[in-house]
This record gives sequence, structure tokens and C-alpha cells, in this order.
Amino acid sequence: MLKTAFVSGASRGIGRAIATALAQRGYHLSLTCEKNETMLLDFAQSLSREYHIRVLTFVGNMGDSAFVSDVADKTLKAFGQMDVIINNAGISYVGLLTDMTDEQWNQVLNVNLSSCFYTARAFLPSMIAKQQGQIISISSMWGRVGASCEVAYSASKGGMHAFTRALAKELAPSHISVNAIACGVIDTDMNSFLSEEDAAALAAEIPAGRFAETKEVAQTVLSLLDSPSYLTGQIIGLDGGYI
Repeated sequence: MLKTAFVSGASRGIGRAIATALAQRGYHLSLTCEKNETMLLDFAQSLSREYHIRVLTFVGNMGDSAFVSDVADKTLKAFGQMDVIINNAGISYVGLLTDMTDEQWNQVLNVNLSSCFYTARAFLPSMIAKQQGQIISISSMWGRVGASCEVAYSASKGGMHAFTRALAKELAPSHISVNAIACGVIDTDMNSFLSEEDAAALAAEIPAGRFAETKEVAQTVLSLLDSPSYLTGQIIGLDGGYI
């Protein structure tokens, strides 16, 4: 039976791990990235060869409504349906709020939060027609409690949590579940700005004593895919006990 999934920000890190896990389960994939076109194409070809699936790739800004609409149109034309949406694309800004420009603020909100609206609006008619589907957004523990010097990022992830809970209520009658994973510190390039000493100090603050691996986020996604549609509107913490 045909199974399809969309994953944004899939060229590296968490998105790449999630796409790999879905490919292993036989999902045909539609993947996006903003900058790493060669990396994404190589990754897509390797998934196709190894798992005998079809992989579509698109390069652009997930905070751009026109780009997302074009991706959805081409994906649905190729696959005819969409079963799983993974909202993973995200960017961060570390610094004082008073130093942020309007452009930087809007960029973080558009890529991290507005993109969830764009993907849902574009793909949901297909899911509603089938009366099934899942939307999983990759969020952050800072969306729950906020982080100093990451106000825009925290606000975007907090918005993602409200978006998740509200859309889950809207789509429950259509048997479509909507959940988010509030990640703690994951070992990705987003945290590469930390010095070795700062990374060690941060790991020591986490009850689990370490950063999470990207494959652990992917495993959590698979667990949600295996859950009944009655599990919806939830923000699943994956932070090693930090929050």
C-alpha cells in the first residue's frame, strides 16, 4: 500500500534522521531544504537506492507561502496523497531581543511557525478526503518555558504548541492526529556554536547527562506514527528530564 510523507529541513540533522527512519518503513518521501541542495540530492538518491522508494526534493524557504504551495502541488501530483507531515525546518537566533531587526524576527517566526500553517493548508485537503493522516511538528522545550537570548525562537515554538493543540481539535473529527515533540538539546549543527566547555557544562545540567541523538527524535516520530488517532493535541517532551 502506498505510504507518503513530507519532511521539511531534511538535508541534515533531525530531518535527515526522520527521513531515513520513514524510508526504512517504506514511505515515499517529499523532502525540502533551504541551502544544501547537493547534500539533499545525494541523500535522496541514497534512500531511493537502498529502500526502493521514490523521493522528491525541493530547495527553498519554508517561510515562503508560494514555495510551500508549489511543493505541495507537485508532491500531490506525483503521489496522489499525503499521509504524514513532518514540520521540521527551523532556524534560531541567539542574542538580545533589543539587537534583533524586524527582518530577523520575521524570519524566525516565518520559518519556524508560519511554515506549519502553510504545510497544513496545502496538504490537509488530501488527508481530510481520506479521513486519515498525521501531522508531527518538531518543537523545543523552550516553547514551554522560554530561553533567555532566544526570545524569537521560544515565541515561535510556543506558537507551534498552541497551533498543535488547536488544529488537533479541528481535525479530530476527520481522524487526523496533530502532535509536537518538544526536543531538549539535540546533537546537531544548531548547537555547534557552543564551545567544548560550554557543551560539557550544559550536558552536566541535563539529568540524562548528555545531548540527545537525532535518531532518538526519529524513534519518537515512529512511536507517534504507531499510536492511535486518539492520541492527539499533545506536546511530547524529549529532553532527558531537563524541563
